[in-house]
Amino acid sequence: MHSERFRQRAVGRALVLATVVLVSLFSGGTSAGRQDALAAGTGPCDIYASGGTPCVAAHSTTRALFGAYSGRLYQVRRARDNATTDIGTLSAGGFANAAAQDSFCAGTSCVITVIYDQTSRGNHLTQAPAGGAAGGPDNLANASALPISAGGNKVYGVFVAPGTG
Repeated sequence: MHSERFRQRAVGRALVLATVVLVSLFSGGTSAGRQDALAAGTGPCDIYASGGTPCVAAHSTTRALFGAYSGRLYQVRRARDNATTDIGTLSAGGFANAAAQDSFCAGTSCVITVIYDQTSRGNHLTQAPAGGAAGGPDNLANASALPISAGGNKVYGVFVAPGTG
């Protein structure tokens, strides 16, 4: 029963993160021309808001979900010295600055410590606290485990292995 509940929890998390990545990728398209439209002010959360259903949270490690968003997307922690840095967008409404992560994590490994909420609500995703079943907190996601290309840009998705959360 414990392992089944754990598996369902892991699958649920994977589906949520996969949905975020898919919405980000398909809403933004995969052509360079689509980047221009994003910079002009139309992201997935802009589209939802125009339909009367604004995003109450907006998480993505691949791109901004609002056309005007140019802030932090996620934070990584370096294994070598436990230093952290925030990874932002290349431009307002644009894709993540994967080169900043590559430079910061060069020669060591990094984990994702925070995925920032792009709304003004501050619903940031952080490591889940220890629960009774697992005997400790969940693992953090390896920051470079899922390199992908979005709109011709190298970005990193989040690979959610069992025990990650």
